[in-house]
Amino acid sequence: MACLHDERSDMPAEIGSPAPEFSLRNVDGEPVSLDDLKGNKTLIVFIPFPFTGTCEAELCSIRDGLSQLEELDANVVAITTDTLFANRVWSEQNSFGFPVLSDFWPHGAVTQAYGTFDDRVGAANRSTYVLDEEGVVRDIVATETRREAREFDEYVKALESI
Repeated sequence: MACLHDERSDMPAEIGSPAPEFSLRNVDGEPVSLDDLKGNKTLIVFIPFPFTGTCEAELCSIRDGLSQLEELDANVVAITTDTLFANRVWSEQNSFGFPVLSDFWPHGAVTQAYGTFDDRVGAANRSTYVLDEEGVVRDIVATETRREAREFDEYVKALESI
């Protein structure tokens, strides 16, 4: 699987452009914003649905490789369109070790701003936005379908290239 450099005109978060601003609540109800993440490279990992095999496997691979990402000076946040309550249970069950943010209401507003919301199912597509220290999108790691997982090694390659 390769990193997709999406040049569609309907993609608001484009490579080379500042990432859309956001402030979402983590599993403890505390706000996390794009500004909080600046100063480090960042992976913004959009997850379609908590408690599903592919999504869980993806975040568990990030959890298991978190020290490698931290060595590359990277933050990680996952975003779902589910409630913070569901995200809390899911995050605690899997000991993710990075923020899982809720984009539940207004439903999917941040996901839509990044251009990865699927109106047909009301959830995110499988897209990760790789940001530099200033919050500029430097790469997009995505899959063609929600059934296909993103590869952890693609995150490492994208972060190393910044």
